[in-house]
Amino acid sequence: MPTLYHLPVFLEGTITREQYVRWLNRKTAAHKKRDRGRGNHNATGAEYKRAIHKAVTESSGGIDAYTGEALNWSQISTYDNRKAKAGGRAYKALYAMLPTIDHIGDGTGPADFAICGWRTNDAKSDMTLTEFLDLCRKLISYAERRSGSG
Repeated sequence: MPTLYHLPVFLEGTITREQYVRWLNRKTAAHKKRDRGRGNHNATGAEYKRAIHKAVTESSGGIDAYTGEALNWSQISTYDNRKAKAGGRAYKALYAMLPTIDHIGDGTGPADFAICGWRTNDAKSDMTLTEFLDLCRKLISYAERRSGSG
């Protein structure tokens, strides 16, 4: 394994370098495949791996890029689709802070990512950060009006 993809300091004692590199390889392949399917034929594994590793090491510090919550890095590569289907919401709630890769942009340009929890990424979906924040503001405003606390 290339030394370029070292284990970030904040993950020492939580996961091994081998677990991290395996996760990095799997996320790289999945995002490259998805983006190529969306028409980004210039996407390369090397570019994506560098960008994801950079998002982890330089930006995340182990926390969700959008909420500031601590991510649960010990959960990487442990999510089980069969258990999720059987357990529904309760199972998925256990993985709310599972680290995921979020595109900055639509995935058709150069590789640029943020690291966030599965719950955040699922809620944000394909929205831009601005669109997501606008939706969050609307949700809060409406909830406050309905409860009379706004």
